[in-house]
Amino acid sequence: MTSRADRLQAQLTSAFSPTRLVVTDESARHVGHMGARPGGETHYAIHLVSSLFEGKSRVARHREVNALLAAEFAAGLHALALTLRTPAEETAAASEG
Repeated sequence: MTSRADRLQAQLTSAFSPTRLVVTDESARHVGHMGARPGGETHYAIHLVSSLFEGKSRVARHREVNALLAAEFAAGLHALALTLRTPAEETAAASEG
């Protein structure tokens, strides 16, 4: 059985061909909060950089990712913190930081 993080990574890689993808399980930080459950795998942070986001609004990007992961939400995924950028946006953010 694969972990939810592995499944998220595989689905996002297949759909978006990212130049950067970091999937972080933040469930331990949400113990006692809404949607948390024993064993975790409920709250994730995703940093995804893909040229497929070119010309798309922030809302459209979030909708695409949420739609892709609908089955995971149905199976207990509760929350995603999403950072979704184009390669140019990622380069600009790196030069600012």
